[in-house]
Amino acid sequence: MTFRKRIGAILDTPLFQNTILGVILFNAVILGMETSEPLMAKAGGLVILLDKLCLSVFVVEIAAKLYARGITGFFRRGWNIFDFIIVGISLVPATQGLSVLRALRILRLLRVVSVAPSLRRVVEGLVTALPGMGSVFLLMGMIFYIGSVMATKLFGAAFPDWFGDLGRSAYSLFQIMTLESWSMGIVRPVMEVFSYAWAFFVPFIMVTTFAVVNLLVGLIVNSMQDAHHAEDAEKTDTYRDEVLTRLADLEALIRERRDQDER
Repeated sequence: MTFRKRIGAILDTPLFQNTILGVILFNAVILGMETSEPLMAKAGGLVILLDKLCLSVFVVEIAAKLYARGITGFFRRGWNIFDFIIVGISLVPATQGLSVLRALRILRLLRVVSVAPSLRRVVEGLVTALPGMGSVFLLMGMIFYIGSVMATKLFGAAFPDWFGDLGRSAYSLFQIMTLESWSMGIVRPVMEVFSYAWAFFVPFIMVTTFAVVNLLVGLIVNSMQDAHHAEDAEKTDTYRDEVLTRLADLEALIRERRDQDER
């Protein structure tokens, strides 16, 4: 086995992946500690040193993957690109013009997604659901636009703070859709002036909260199940290939011994 393949084998071991996961979680704690001014006043140098050590581990990991997989093989996987971008952001100097990058360092915690298979499956399912979610969001936007126009026309004059224009109506309807203080906060005061207002708000809640939102949830769940089945199928194919390879090696060994016996 060449040195490059040996490095690649080490990178794929559960021990190495769990070690990287531990460093990620430890680094997240360190970044949280940096937000405490009293703590930084007492041990700021140590906290910054530990943060730099964690970043060094990530850089070494990326460099090892580039060496073991090669540039083409490394950037062929989307999760490697994700890790490369996250670590690259952390390496940009946080000058005054780029001070926001210091806050973006917490994005390193997202690397847990690329290390943990269960979280990776969730994200893959969410990404797979995006095309279908786009259609649902378009439908939601149409419903909100129609509802906002109607609410502005019906209730805008009496309640300008909630329905005075299209934007305020859309925001108020969004609050109603989330069921946050929708009854006592908005609907009942409106019904004191317009007794028929329930005929507008109740169907709106039924369509948006209980139909369209649940449709989004269903799309995400189905996509996660599809991703899970695809992963199981990939594992099955890999196991089958390993079994076929071992059977072929066994047949070759038996054939070789048979030839030796015949001689």
